[in-house]
Order: sequence, then structure tokens, then C-alpha cells
Amino acid sequence: MDTHLISRSRLLFVAILLSFFASLSVAETPDDPWEGYNRAMFNFNSSVDSALLKPIAKGYDKIVPNPVQKGVSNFFSNLGEISNLTNNLLQGKPDGVATSFFRFVINSTAGWGGLFDVATELGLVEKEEDFGQTLGYWGVGAGPYVILPFLGSSTVRDTGGLAVDYANYDPVEILALGNKEELGLTVLEIIDLRASFLSAESLIFGDRYTFIRDVYLQTRDRAIRDGKDKASKKNETSDDSRWGEETDSWGDIDEELNTI
Repeated sequence: MDTHLISRSRLLFVAILLSFFASLSVAETPDDPWEGYNRAMFNFNSSVDSALLKPIAKGYDKIVPNPVQKGVSNFFSNLGEISNLTNNLLQGKPDGVATSFFRFVINSTAGWGGLFDVATELGLVEKEEDFGQTLGYWGVGAGPYVILPFLGSSTVRDTGGLAVDYANYDPVEILALGNKEELGLTVLEIIDLRASFLSAESLIFGDRYTFIRDVYLQTRDRAIRDGKDKASKKNETSDDSRWGEETDSWGDIDEELNTI
């Protein structure tokens, strides 16, 4: 074989490796030291979404009536109360524990298995928590921002929390269904969740990657602080009677994009 050709192939391979590792060293913000990898994974996820998940979600949104979609969302949200209850307990929040418990009981009974959110109408607003928030509540730092394959935005802390949540509080497993039924419900949950973000995409401006990253990090930080500003969180007293005002410039955008 031509040794010159082999030499050129080796040089090309080395150049590709150098370019790859150089991309990993890009760090435009302290929270995102792995931006090179993250952008590559972000583009991969976007390609998969555009080719598969988004078209299915659009079809679901077009065919399924809004009241039915709302019922599906309520159903999965009600199953999520198990995780909310557990993590409120781990964070030492008795109000959150009581709220999550009674929401689950009320919506599972009067709400026809969770299809109707009767508890919210009664004034019991969901206190959503997960294990990543529990870790943050007890002082564990977020760590670097990272894009997970297929799952999207996360941090090192939230990735660990996600693994614990999945292992211990998988809501679909609570129903004790067969493998096929469980898979079908999981697929429905993913499609319903993706459909819920279709309208939010019009709110994205500028660099899509940066926008989603910043919204995610701000939303997670505010969720851990239960909506309090940093000053009030730092100086709060044991009676927990003072609540900070939200001054987040993103407004309602981060509420709709927090899981993209």
C-alpha cells in the first residue's frame, strides 16, 4: 500500500482527534465548561427531535382534542406526586409533604384516577420536587451544565438526581402493568410532554443553544430556592414568613422551557 497515503490518513486522523478535544475545551461560561461536547450533543438531539419526536408530537397535538391532552397531562402529573411527596419529605418540608399527599389522594379518587386536577381547584397547588432539587436544597453544587443524549439539558448534580428518581420513583411502574402496557404509557408520556412545548418554541430567540441553557439553569436555581430571591434565601428566619419577589428577566418563558 502507498506509504504516502497511509501517512496522510494518519495525519487526518490525528487532526480529527485534535479538533474533537479542542472543541471540548471551549468554555464561554463557568457553568458550561463542556460547551464543545454539549453543542455537538445538542445538535444530535435536535436532529433526532426534528426527524422523529416533533412530527409525532405535532400529529398528536393536531388530532387529540385539548381536553383529552389536558387529562393525559393531569394523569402523569398525578403519578408524579409520589416523587414530590418523597422529596418534600427529604427536604424537611411538612407543608409540601401534606400537599403532595392530599393532591394524590384527591385527584386519584375525585379526579377519576388523576384525569382531572380537582386538588388545584381546591387550592392545593402542586409543589413539584425531584432528587436533584433535594441535593441542591442541602447544598450540593450544580456542577457543570451537560446535555444528555435524548434527554436534553441537565447538570452533573441533576443527572445523579435523575438516576435516583428513575430508579425509585418511576411513576409508570406504580401502576404494576405488563411490559407492553408500561412501554405504551411511557411513550404516551414522552409524546404528551413534547407536545406541551410546541407553542413555547416561538419564544426562543438568538442562539438556540445558549437560550435553552440559560433558561434551564435559571429555572433550576429558582426551583431549588422555591421561588425566593437569593437575598431572602440567605437571610430567611425559621418562621419562613418572608418570600422574595421574582425579578427574573425571563418572566414566564423559563416556566415553559424548563425541561427542554
